[in-house]
Amino acid sequence: MSRILNAASVAAVGLTAASMLLLAEPGFASDLAESANLPAIILPGADAPVESEQATLSTDAASPVDTTPENKDESEAEPKAAPLDIDSLAELVTATPRPVELDPELRCLAGAVYFESRGESLAGQLAVAHVVLNRANSGRFPRSLCGVVHQPSQFSFVRGGRMPAIREGSQWNNAVAIAQIARDGSWKNQAPGALFFHARHVSPAWRKTRVASIDNHIFYR
Repeated sequence: MSRILNAASVAAVGLTAASMLLLAEPGFASDLAESANLPAIILPGADAPVESEQATLSTDAASPVDTTPENKDESEAEPKAAPLDIDSLAELVTATPRPVELDPELRCLAGAVYFESRGESLAGQLAVAHVVLNRANSGRFPRSLCGVVHQPSQFSFVRGGRMPAIREGSQWNNAVAIAQIARDGSWKNQAPGALFFHARHVSPAWRKTRVASIDNHIFYR
């Protein structure tokens, strides 16, 4: 009887030892970790485990994720204002709307254009308008456009400090448009910096710098 018990004990010990050997088989713990989605522990000096393709994440900051829908309709983009396609000063004059009411400063500027240069080309009218503007900005003349136009002994059409009555029509409409263009600076002036001008048929003894000659006027600064 004692022999039978001893044999059973030996068999039990053998089974326990076999089980321990199976648990200690290389790769068993890592297989469990992989099946349980647990992070593998890397000991110092050990080779890094090969990462699974499913677990690979991109952390490259230089490659931002594009969240724009692939099938986005370009017509949904915010519309941009079309540029004003103007090839000449004449076209710009035609395209410039006349205000319903002219403010006093614009009326004075347009009046100077009308009385001094309505028979000139549009470029010549624009140069006259800029003379008035340049004077107002120079610090050497009155600061307002009406002050420049009505300054005594400067513009021959002003009499008694007043501007004559204006005969409205196409020439006046052009003068108003030219005044707006000059005030807005929307077209290049051919007499830059000019503060004075006179008709060709007169020869004043001016010691000034000649800037330009346009139509029947010569401009100086």
